[in-house]
Amino acid sequence: MTTGERIVEEALTLFSVNGFKGTSVKNIADAVGIRDASLYKHFKSKQEILDTIVDTMKQHIERMSDALGLPADNDMKASAAVYATFDEETLVAFSKKIFLFYLRDSFVSRFWRMGTIEQFQNPEVYEVFRKLFLEDSITYQTALFAQMSREHIFVDADPQVMAVYFYSPIFFLLSKYAASPEKDEEALQILDKQVREFYRIYKRR
Repeated sequence: MTTGERIVEEALTLFSVNGFKGTSVKNIADAVGIRDASLYKHFKSKQEILDTIVDTMKQHIERMSDALGLPADNDMKASAAVYATFDEETLVAFSKKIFLFYLRDSFVSRFWRMGTIEQFQNPEVYEVFRKLFLEDSITYQTALFAQMSREHIFVDADPQVMAVYFYSPIFFLLSKYAASPEKDEEALQILDKQVREFYRIYKRR
């Protein structure tokens, strides 16, 4: 791991515990084991470190999508074609993989905690979290479900309502179990029921 990568890792850990404003550049440098002046050789400011954390978070999500075989976010026809092959069991298994990635991945879980803290302390930082975990997810799924309805894979229904129905329990369960990932089996049992109900309601027979 390079010094720059260590700075990002240690900064995220500190941000997830003390918040963005509650963490100084000196705190980060001390955690890495370098002097403040050395840190500034890699990043011009604490804000630049945060920006790099956000970019890294996006890369984590992209790698997860690639690993699951999902097409690019803007290719709804290709995405719909992938989901069209899913039966109920496949959709349940797929949803669990996504949930466990967000719950267990060390970088993602720390980013999640940071966003939760900043909801009440730093609206600008929280806005980044909100966009990644709420707005972007709902926007993507709304477009995806609209395409799937047009192709008669799903029933004709409001795609945004479908997206909220599908994603809300995932967000809720992540919020509930982020601090206790060891209870993931309990969370998965709830998610299993929710996904099966979604499939029953919206899958065209």
